Amino acid sequence: MKKEYIKTFCGMLLDFIYPRRCPVCDKAVKPFGNLICEECKEKMEYIKAPFCLKCGKELKEKRAVFCHDCSAKEHIYDRGMALFTYSSVADSIYRFKYRGRQEYAAYYGERMAKLLGSRILAIKPDALVPVPIHSSKKRKRGYNQAEVLAEELGTRLGIPVKKNLIKRVKKTVPMKDLSAQERQNNLKKAFKICHNDVKLDTIVIIDDIYTTGSTVDAVAKEFRQAGVKHIYFVTLAIGNGI
Repeated sequence: MKKEYIKTFCGMLLDFIYPRRCPVCDKAVKPFGNLICEECKEKMEYIKAPFCLKCGKELKEKRAVFCHDCSAKEHIYDRGMALFTYSSVADSIYRFKYRGRQEYAAYYGERMAKLLGSRILAIKPDALVPVPIHSSKKRKRGYNQAEVLAEELGTRLGIPVKKNLIKRVKKTVPMKDLSAQERQNNLKKAFKICHNDVKLDTIVIIDDIYTTGSTVDAVAKEFRQAGVKHIYFVTLAIGNGI
């Protein structure tokens, strides 16, 4: 109890000295003590039903069961879900990923836990596994945004985070402007399991963005080969596919 009090006090002190930035407007959060500005809350768009029963994208056709991408491709993972539409949080994620705004993860994690938490816990995962980035990128940025996000979510839901089970051994090129096939080729042999015996039955892969599923599938493939039976994913945001 004492440790929790000290941690809370230290967090408040740091927020006072270095005001927390809002994940939407990037200004000091108002009112003080919040994780996001009151007027910015409604600017982030949540994924609404109906959504794809495989990847979680919003569906344009109410009678549809799967999105276009999932209808055309068989994924390696079992199922996934996301919190926000990518278009509404693109700038926020960019700063979180490339501009050192790790503090955004507190709000992201709180929202993910509150709105997706029951669905995640229903899976009964043994661990959350953040998608790794190449060591050179981690040295440059100083952190892996997926790890920061996973730690926040894991703490709030009481799920262990395993960040050293798999590593990125291939330095891939940015996938923003690549086609679906180019993304798949870009990720061939990009990941490698670090342990000979992965004693997990169910995992949830954590990443910031889901577009076509190429990255999640590449990670899932390695865990399938390692004997993991049930593989899900949760991302902060999801795009419209390609």
